[in-house]
Amino acid sequence: MTRSETLTWLRETGEARLAALWHEADRARRQFVGDEVHLRGLIEFSNFCRRQCGYCGLRAGHLQLQRYRMTAAEILDCAAAAVRFGFGTVVLQSGEDPGIEAGWLANIVRRIKATTPLAVTLSVGERSEADLRAWRDAGADRYLLRFETSDRALFDRIHPPIPGRRSDRFAQLGALRRLGYQIGSGVMIGIPGQAYTTLADDLDLFRQLDLDMLGVRPFIAHPQAPRGELPSAECRLPN
Repeated sequence: MTRSETLTWLRETGEARLAALWHEADRARRQFVGDEVHLRGLIEFSNFCRRQCGYCGLRAGHLQLQRYRMTAAEILDCAAAAVRFGFGTVVLQSGEDPGIEAGWLANIVRRIKATTPLAVTLSVGERSEADLRAWRDAGADRYLLRFETSDRALFDRIHPPIPGRRSDRFAQLGALRRLGYQIGSGVMIGIPGQAYTTLADDLDLFRQLDLDMLGVRPFIAHPQAPRGELPSAECRLPN
């Protein structure tokens, strides 16, 4: 599909044409993925975060939030419950928490893999390649890291860089690929300032990155986040 055709479909509002598109998407889904539903248990083990993302309720500047970190025993109990519930995967997810030491999390991953049949997915933000390697060596199967938008200026607007360190999620995705992870990434739709041309670039990046998992979610700012006053996106979400 050409870029012009992609933009035309992104702007399409005709119900009959959209119905045909949904039908084709469902046919492709059935052909390449099938009709099975795989259950994954999400363990939100820490809500500490060093980032100041403008839409997020976990942002470091949200001082009214009650913070927590689960213990290793609590996480392992949740993993055991996931097995009883019939889940095939646990997702260990947190804010970008510098208090989560690589060795501590590697030990938890190692114990889950040794005592359960679960696949382990990590979603803990941007970390060093050494940390990613330690977790992969411990048995982690997958890693989730959304690039959120292909527009660098828009990304920096809603994800202010940490002083002295500029985010490069594409470099992180490349490191994850080299280390042998299955990789999940994705974007948000409806970011203030976003345009259809940006979404067309996002779709092109999906093709280039050859991701194992794709996630597309709406931009929804936490009520106490500072981004509610930004201008509307060109590509508004349906009511």
